[in-house]
Amino acid sequence: MSRKRSESEYEKTLSFRLKQWLAGTKDPFLGTLEMKARELSEGEKVRIEKEEQQRAQKYREEKTTRVSRWVYNSRRNRDVRVFRGIYRACAALFCVFLLLMLLTAVSWLPTEGLEDRPVNNEVSARYIESGLQETGAVNIVTGMILDYRAFDTLGESHVLFAATMTVLILLRLDRDEDKKKQQADDRIYEPKNDRILQTAAKILVPPILIFGIYVILCGHLGPGGGFSGGAVIGAGLILYVNAFGFAKTERFFTAKTYMVTSFSALACYSLSKCYSFYTGANEIESVIPLGTPGAILSSGLIFVLNICVGIVVAGTMYTFYAMFRKGGY
Repeated sequence: MSRKRSESEYEKTLSFRLKQWLAGTKDPFLGTLEMKARELSEGEKVRIEKEEQQRAQKYREEKTTRVSRWVYNSRRNRDVRVFRGIYRACAALFCVFLLLMLLTAVSWLPTEGLEDRPVNNEVSARYIESGLQETGAVNIVTGMILDYRAFDTLGESHVLFAATMTVLILLRLDRDEDKKKQQADDRIYEPKNDRILQTAAKILVPPILIFGIYVILCGHLGPGGGFSGGAVIGAGLILYVNAFGFAKTERFFTAKTYMVTSFSALACYSLSKCYSFYTGANEIESVIPLGTPGAILSSGLIFVLNICVGIVVAGTMYTFYAMFRKGGY
């Protein structure tokens, strides 16, 4: 007879381990084999990290989209509906107020035909009767703008300069990624050998620039001046950049060129008129001669001021175009 084995002895036998293996209650190889996780290569690590970043970015975009849809959904968002109602009511009240203000101002205008109307005062008669002797300009309008009302024109020129600086601040592309994107979209801004446009520009741009210079230099002798001549030169520069591209235009006109020329023109205008205002206010005889009326070098400081205004206007027109089209020169 065989003796009965204890439970601890039975668990050490081969038949017990075989029974467990057949029943699936224990793996005989568990803990007896050496197992290691496979090491990932650098490429796999980069790929997994990139996939995780893409999933995180997609989650953020979906979350932002859900929030945006909820915030700007006028049907569900009560705050948006209230704001739109208040905005429309304020807009209507502002229009009514502006209309009443304009009608009140019109009602205060003097009656037609009265002697004390502004058009019948002595200022306009002074411009017409004594303008040539006091300013030396054959063109009465130029003499009025750049002599009698030169301070007002100085403010207008500074407004143009300030507006251009504001556009530069708001629209200029300074970041590296924006510049790279700009270079990638080069075909949008640079022409690709448009023979018709380039041939027309070669023929038209030189006469346009010469005519603009003529209008500026002869503004005290006839119709024209710094504003109109500067607009003509600005149009010529815009035609040139459309035909030949910004790369060729930047060889002679850049943002730095505009800033230096505009600042110099405004400084020259300010110093010239400060001298004129000081001598005129103190009844001091100015050493700048008016010259012979009708000659190109005449009308005192008006000739120089026309050039200054023309430089500012031409640069402002081209800068506006460059900023709104490309975000840079």
